[in-house]
Amino acid sequence: MDNNRTVQLKADAIALLGALIELPSFSREEEETAACIASWLAGKNIPVNRYLNNVWAVNQYYDPAKPTLLLNSHHDTVKPDPQYTKDPFLAQIEDGKLYGLGSNDAGGCLVSLLATFLHFYSQKDMAYNLIIAATAEEEISGAQGVEALLQQEAFIASMGTGIEGAVVGEPTLMQMAIAERGLMVLDVEAEGRVGHAAREEGENALYKAIEDILWFKSYKFERVSAFLGEVKMTVTVVNTSNKAHNVVPAQCNFVVDVRVNDQYSLEELLDIIKEHVKSNVQPRSTRLRSSIIPVEHPLVKAGLSMGISCYGSPTTSDKALMHFPALKMGPGNSARSHTADEFIFVNEIEQGIATYIQLLEKVLLKKEEN
Repeated sequence: MDNNRTVQLKADAIALLGALIELPSFSREEEETAACIASWLAGKNIPVNRYLNNVWAVNQYYDPAKPTLLLNSHHDTVKPDPQYTKDPFLAQIEDGKLYGLGSNDAGGCLVSLLATFLHFYSQKDMAYNLIIAATAEEEISGAQGVEALLQQEAFIASMGTGIEGAVVGEPTLMQMAIAERGLMVLDVEAEGRVGHAAREEGENALYKAIEDILWFKSYKFERVSAFLGEVKMTVTVVNTSNKAHNVVPAQCNFVVDVRVNDQYSLEELLDIIKEHVKSNVQPRSTRLRSSIIPVEHPLVKAGLSMGISCYGSPTTSDKALMHFPALKMGPGNSARSHTADEFIFVNEIEQGIATYIQLLEKVLLKKEEN
C-alpha cells in the first residue's frame, strides 16, 4: 500500500469521525449522520445505497458468482452522560485523544472500516465481494437497523452467493471477540391476594417473588462455555402493585437480565426457568442470540496468524442479529463506551485501519505471511 495513500486514508477517516461527532445521532434520530456517511462515500466516487438510516455500498468489481464479506458498524449513539465536562458534540483532539460522543462507541470503528473498504474498493480479483454497511439503532437493538437491512431486497441482491462472514466494528482494542453473549430480558410477575397488613389477610405476592428472586440469584446452569463461561442471570428491577404501607400486595413484578452463553438457545433457557419458578415469566424478546464464529473461519485464522488474541465478549452487539459467522473487532476500548467525556486515541484509529487492511488482505487476496 502506497505510504502517501495510507496517510491520506487515515486523515480522511479521522476528519469524517470529527464531522460525525458534531451531528447528533441518537438511536432512531440518525438522519444527519446517514446523510454525512452517504455524502462521504459519494465524494469518493462510490455508488451509495440507503435504506432507512442504513447506508451501504459494494466493491467496484462486484461479482454475483462470488461469496461476500460484510464490514459493519453503527452510527447511532446513546444520549450524553450528564457528567460531561466537554461539549459532547464538539470534536476536539487533545493529547492524542479525539473527544466527542460516539467517538469510541463506535465511531472510531466505523470510520476505520469505511477507510478499509475504500482501500479495497477498486481491487480486482478478490476472493470475496465486499460490502460496507453503516447501520442505525444498534444502541437500542432496534428493528430498523442492521436487522431490517439484511432483509431488504436490494441488499440481498448484492450478497453474491451469500454472506460468508462479517467484521462487526465495536471497540475491542483490536482483539477478536469470536463469541458473544446473547441477551434475554424477562418480565416476571408473582401473584397473590390483597389484604390488610394488620390483620394478616391476603397472600403476599412480594414474599412469593422473593422465593423466585433467590432462585434466579443462586441457580447454576450445567453447560459452561469455553469462551463465554456460565449463563448469568441478574434481577434488576422490583415493583409491587400498591404503594400503601398497610396493604398486602396482590402482584409483584420484577425484571431479570439473562446473559446467555453459546451452549443454550434462548427457548431452552426459558423452558428451564419456567420449570423452576412459580411466577409468570414472559420474555420481552428472543432476538438477541448468543453467537460464535469458528476458529477455523478464514477471518479468525487470518487474525491468529497475525498474533491477535481471541476472547468471548460479555456484551451484545449487532453480531447477535446476524445469521452468518461474524467477528467483533475494532479500535477503542469498550470500558470507555457510554462514559462522560468519551474519547478514542487517534493512533488507535490509525492502527485499526492498518490492522483491518492486513487481516483482510489475507482473506480477500489470499495473501500469506512470508
